[in-house]
This record gives sequence, C-alpha cells and structure tokens, in this order.
Amino acid sequence: MALNLDGRVVRDRFKGELIERVKKLGGQPVLAVIQVGSLAASSLFVSQKVKFGEAIGGKVNLINLSAQVTFAELQNQILKLNQDSSVRGIIVQLPLPPHLDVFDVIETIDPKKDVDGLTAINLKKLWTNLPAGRQVRGDAIIPATACGVLSILDFYKIPIEGKRAVVVGRSNLVGGPIALTLLGRGATITICHRKTLNLAEVTKGAEILVSAAGHPGLITKNHVSPGQTVIDVGLTPGLDGALFGDVAHAEVAKIVGAITPVPGGVGPMTVCSLFLNLL
Repeated sequence: MALNLDGRVVRDRFKGELIERVKKLGGQPVLAVIQVGSLAASSLFVSQKVKFGEAIGGKVNLINLSAQVTFAELQNQILKLNQDSSVRGIIVQLPLPPHLDVFDVIETIDPKKDVDGLTAINLKKLWTNLPAGRQVRGDAIIPATACGVLSILDFYKIPIEGKRAVVVGRSNLVGGPIALTLLGRGATITICHRKTLNLAEVTKGAEILVSAAGHPGLITKNHVSPGQTVIDVGLTPGLDGALFGDVAHAEVAKIVGAITPVPGGVGPMTVCSLFLNLL
C-alpha cells in the first residue's frame, strides 16, 4: 500500500511556526475573505480558512456578498480593502457566479495583498523568477495550492529535482502554477489537458503525477505505475456534500509509492499556505 501523504500532518508542522511568527508581530494579521453567494462547498472552504486563521492568532474578516452582486460593486469592495492598511491580505473565494469574470475580479486585488498569488503580476514574477523553494524569491508569491503541493513533497522528502513530473490540468489558477513551481525546482514538466492523446501512456511515465483537472475518478489504475508519487489536487463536491478527488484512490493506492488523500491532502496545505503568504 502506498505511503499516505497526509496534508494535515504537514499543516500542523507549520502551525506552530505560524503561531510564533504572529506573536512576534505584536498584533493580529488580518486576512479579508470575500465570498460571493452561498455555495455549500465554498462555505466549507471559507470556514476552514477562518478556523485556521484564528488558531494561529490571526483574524479573518469574512465579507459575504449576494450571488447577484455586480462586477462594479465587487470591484469597489476590493478597492476599499486594497486601501485599508489594517488588511494584510485579500482573497476572493472561487468559484464565482458565471456573470463575473474571475480574472477581472482577481486583477482588482493589490498584488502585494494577493495571498493566493493569482494576479498577473505575481504569476509573471513566478514565471520570470522560477522560485527555488516553497516560499518566494524576491517579492514573488507562490500561489497557495502550488505552495501546498511543494510543502507536502518536501515534508515527506520526495525528490523533485531531475524527476519527470506530469501535471494533468492547465488552468491559469491551479495546474499552470503547479507546473511552474515544479519546473522551478528542477523537474522536467509535461502538462496534459482534455485534448491530450493517450493520457494513460503519458501519466504512466511520470515519477511525480499531479492531477488538477477537477474531474472525479479521472486517474485510475490504468494511468499509474509502481513507485510513482501521486498528488491529487482535485476537489469536487458531490450532491451529498462529500468531496471527490481526480484520482480513484482505492485502486491507485495499491500500485503507486505515495499518494495524497482527498480530503486531507493538498486542501489543508492550501489553507496553510495562504497564511504563510500572508505573513
């Protein structure tokens, strides 16, 4: 059976460090979280951020807006937070209602307060700097999910440099940044997507396989090889509120060398990484 890459264990390792860093600040670091609408999954993810922020001595200001909010209204709210010196970081909980363009919304956030690392300026810095580490080089901010993936690999002492890494999913918000961070750590990268032919042949050749497609059950026993490290970034809510990863965990775990669970894998370290970036 594969080694279980438990993100909760890694999160708790960083928790003590963050508590000490907050104490040294002499005041509560404030993270503003904007939630548009009331999707159950979004509310769950937001509650995890609030709980962890409070646990390390920080403060999370949750701003709930109607699902019918206009872009101008949302933009105005973000601009106010940009100007608020008491707010150290800002995130907009995704997904957004279809009438709002996610990239226009993200671009409204001051890059210095963009703890999710998703503004164009921070993504450009990620590309041009290719930071060698879980945190930053210069003033680039590694996107929280990518930072979480690196932290898990580092904690469990899984080598990255010189390894063949396949990332399934090419989104600008998740798959792309993960690929860039692995590239920055010296891995040889292949990015797959919905038009990739013979996906199983490509994924079997990876030493590190990351799936960030948001497609439950996409990666099966036919897509993996013995000894691989599999990182499941997929987190899709079901009708009953349960969360599903991209990987058919039960069958894949019997073959590969190491694997993250869902839930309890990348998710906890994504939350933790928001606060690493905040500080």
